[in-house]
Amino acid sequence: MKKLFLIAEIGINHNGNLSIAKQLIEIAKLAGFDAVKFQKRDIDLVYKKEFLDSFRESPWGKTQRKQKEGIEFGKQQYDEIDKHCKKLKIHWFASAWDLNSLKFLDKYKLKYNKIASAMIVDSEFLKEVAKRKKYTFISTGMSKTNDISTAVRIFKKFNCKFELMHCVSTYPMKIEDANLITIKKLKEKYKCNVGYSGHETGLAVSYAAFGMGISSLERHITLNRAMYGSDQAASVEKNGLVQLVKNLRVMEKSIGTNKMGHIHPEEKKISNKLREHILTYKPFK
Repeated sequence: MKKLFLIAEIGINHNGNLSIAKQLIEIAKLAGFDAVKFQKRDIDLVYKKEFLDSFRESPWGKTQRKQKEGIEFGKQQYDEIDKHCKKLKIHWFASAWDLNSLKFLDKYKLKYNKIASAMIVDSEFLKEVAKRKKYTFISTGMSKTNDISTAVRIFKKFNCKFELMHCVSTYPMKIEDANLITIKKLKEKYKCNVGYSGHETGLAVSYAAFGMGISSLERHITLNRAMYGSDQAASVEKNGLVQLVKNLRVMEKSIGTNKMGHIHPEEKKISNKLREHILTYKPFK
């Protein structure tokens, strides 16, 4: 089987702190993830003025604008992230939430794109992403079948390689809401690879998703689940990340091939010993 592609979703869990972002990148690399992912927004395009002017207590001030500006990275920070990831030899990319952010990310010549669940319903945005012809992960949270079908049709039209990612957009997600059978249904309907983007606590659902034949797995990561931030509680800390990757790679090895009736070479001497009392048995040589 093809090796599972593992994405460590840093998102906004860096809380606007470049040092924290670098630590999270280093943890992802140490654990064995293939890539880290961020989120990029032009807050004046993504949010309405009335919302940005409304009250919100945060470490950066008392309005939604102050909070959103506080956690948003700009060119200086992403230049450092790009340099740090190249040094550690780990891929990075980001989910853009608007066209300005998509164009901003273009300058880094990233290998991958990501459609956040919130953006799958924006056909014009999907077309712009698909035009770039980078391998794209498309999250399906908060989506109806028609939304997913439209996204698939657009990416096929522009001949842009993609895979869907089953996702339930609650933070943290209740285990009973995972609905992992959807992975199989998506694969059958769209004839494409399907990954899983998880927001649950713990690791069990990720292992179950692996058993459904996913091609990629994305989990939010954090230094400490008790840190400030809306995504922290749905994230995995360092020890959990190391355990997750270790166990997934072991599970991959255990899958084996699709050969039936095959006797492993190591079994032959065991067979000769345990079956020698059977008169009709012919020993292996």
